[in-house]
Amino acid sequence: MYAVVATGGKQLKVSAGDVVTVEKLDAEPGAVVNFDVIFLADEGDITVDTDKLAAASVTAEVLEHFKGEKAVVFKFKKRKGYKRTKGHRQNLTRVRITDVAAGAAKKAAPKKKAEKPVEEPVAEATEAAESAE
Repeated sequence: MYAVVATGGKQLKVSAGDVVTVEKLDAEPGAVVNFDVIFLADEGDITVDTDKLAAASVTAEVLEHFKGEKAVVFKFKKRKGYKRTKGHRQNLTRVRITDVAAGAAKKAAPKKKAEKPVEEPVAEATEAAESAE
């Protein structure tokens, strides 16, 4: 069974036991986190129904926080002697997927029909007033 989850503005295909790198999460190493499920696949049966996916869950354990490789940014202006070099290292988190569970689909509660208030017929009141005259 595998699932596609959304985290950090990206979508990842994961299954139980996978170790994946995601954008930094606000959780300590050893903590358990849950991810939003986009769709779920089990032996060729793909589920995209939002009611069934609301019960599905992907659980992961935070392994470590680290910085990614340095991306070098270099800018210059030709013939002017202007050069600037900057670097950037993205904060990342490594997690191990512990469980991909489908869960039971929750049935939507039947909608209750609002009872209309019973109005007294206006026609009878006007007929009674006419007969009194």
